[in-house]
Amino acid sequence: MTTKHIHLIGICGTAMASLAGMLKENGFQVTGSDHAAYPPMLDCLASLNIPVSQHFSEANLQPQPDLVVVGNAISRGNSELEYVLDHKIPLQSMPQLLHDEFLVARERFVVAGTHGKTTTASLLAWLFHHAGRAPGFLIGGIPENFGTSFMLGSGREFILEGDEYDTAFFDKGPKFLHYFPDAAILTSVEFDHADIFKDLDAVKTAFKRLVNLVPRRGLLIAWNGHPNVDECVSRAFCRVERYGFSESSTWRITDVEHTPVLTRWRVLRNDKLWNDLEFPLAGEYNVLNATAAAAMAANYGVAKDSIADGLRSFRSVKRRLEVKAEIHGITIIDDFAHHPTAIAETLKAVHTRYPGRRLWAILEPRSNTLRRKVFQRELAQSLSLADQVVLAGIFKSETIPEHERLEPAAVIAALRASGKPARLLDTADMIVESIAPELREGDVVAILSNGGFAGIYDKLPAKLKSLREVSTSA
Repeated sequence: MTTKHIHLIGICGTAMASLAGMLKENGFQVTGSDHAAYPPMLDCLASLNIPVSQHFSEANLQPQPDLVVVGNAISRGNSELEYVLDHKIPLQSMPQLLHDEFLVARERFVVAGTHGKTTTASLLAWLFHHAGRAPGFLIGGIPENFGTSFMLGSGREFILEGDEYDTAFFDKGPKFLHYFPDAAILTSVEFDHADIFKDLDAVKTAFKRLVNLVPRRGLLIAWNGHPNVDECVSRAFCRVERYGFSESSTWRITDVEHTPVLTRWRVLRNDKLWNDLEFPLAGEYNVLNATAAAAMAANYGVAKDSIADGLRSFRSVKRRLEVKAEIHGITIIDDFAHHPTAIAETLKAVHTRYPGRRLWAILEPRSNTLRRKVFQRELAQSLSLADQVVLAGIFKSETIPEHERLEPAAVIAALRASGKPARLLDTADMIVESIAPELREGDVVAILSNGGFAGIYDKLPAKLKSLREVSTSA
């Protein structure tokens, strides 16, 4: 019997590369193509012996595959997509194939929300794994405990990061609507993805549609901290349990303690002490993420002692407050910033982990929301939590209409008006050359971007090392 050949157009997207790996492990012949094949997903695909063509071409579809998966970044006009349509090659979206091939017989847990879903999904997967439940998962990041963004798993549970972004050129609905959750976590609801959602009401509609998919026998764990979430869960047909700091929360967080190496807190369940928890992550928002995951795991049979032990051994997620280097007493942190709220929570977390140290925020406006002026005022407010601010030029600014485009100079002006040292430096190289001589022992540098930022994560440590070598040899 001939092995089914599946080709993925746009294979280097996080979810697409993960799906490719799952298909390969399930016995399919897998190929793919992308215009920008880059680590870490390119390295992951290479380790799985999945051939990747680093350009789009009709030749990549020879011999003709049995099925083509079209990534959501692929639009009409793409040479491979046009060939697929002309030759009537069967095609599917990533989430639809994921559902049909891997989810039908599984208990599906979907973690959704504007913020925190990657970390919360990683926490939930680890809690089930630590309890010996062997879950499958697909997450839009790399949990450090696993070293991979996906796992088929032999257990009943499958954990998914539920992305509200659109599905494919032929399906503009959110990806998470294909997953049909048995249970879900909703971490937050704010306006985001300004390139596809018209306004906050459109975002709320997407999350309401997800809530409406959870069956009566299911469970919804929802943050008890914002009216947007209240509205989205108000008409759920399933049981709803809320988590947060409010006295009305089913899972109430109290007594949070931040230390240089751990965060500790207490959880009350229905006003009775349930558990004392701790883990290595920093920040109040991560306490919320962990409590949500703990609440879901507890409801599905994971013992509270196992949950506490699992949290203590959780190692975070790549690019979430990840320490990239410690150079001469200067700490360089990478964080996947995509929204002013996320930036604010990241900077607060850094302050709690490194109290009294000078904090630099270096931001590349790269997400489709940050590149627009929709949150221009809020962006300045978020960045003001740092002691020094450096703003890079807008990534591919020419692709954003000028009347919609963020005005970096206005953000810098607002910061300076509030007394905050801030500067605009267009490129990563300019930033490195400018700030490296100013950094001093004890400084913490938070580099904020949801992309590669022209290699600044390696360039800045290298520059600091070279400056030290020059000074010691002089």
